[in-house]
Amino acid sequence: MTTVDSNGVSPLDVGIDALQGGSADLAQYAGRAVLVVNVASKCGLTPQYTGLERLHAQYAERGLTVLGVPCNQFLGQEPGSAEEIAEFCSATYGVSFPMTEKVEVNGEDRHPLYERLVGFADAEGHSGDIRWNFEKFLIGRDGKVVARFSPQTEPESAEVVAAIEAQLAG
Repeated sequence: MTTVDSNGVSPLDVGIDALQGGSADLAQYAGRAVLVVNVASKCGLTPQYTGLERLHAQYAERGLTVLGVPCNQFLGQEPGSAEEIAEFCSATYGVSFPMTEKVEVNGEDRHPLYERLVGFADAEGHSGDIRWNFEKFLIGRDGKVVARFSPQTEPESAEVVAAIEAQLAG
């Protein structure tokens, strides 16, 4: 299933603000592979920030952007303000990849970015609602979702790296 709709709208065509305010301007990532991850600061999976930052550092020059999307919908594990989130990510994990505003990824108030992502199924066939913090979507250089990974899948796992490599090979 493609997530570019009949009007040719990609997830990267959706408006969303940056964590520190102003537009995150996802259109700037057109032609790049983008790994979109809903993140949280107080989750058992929060140490995945380390792997996400390493992926960003390793592949940025080849055309990958990691995009963190804070979300507080899972047991309130991202309660902080934008400033608190930015400080935590920078001080604790040295995060340098871009982060968006805090949004909802499920339910009636699901952000339009996630409306465009959740229809894509992962390798096990799961599509629909985000299951937990750190669910990952890889958007290819053509603006289409090409892979979805469960929250428990480590950012530097073989399957994530292979999917990234495949997008950057072209």
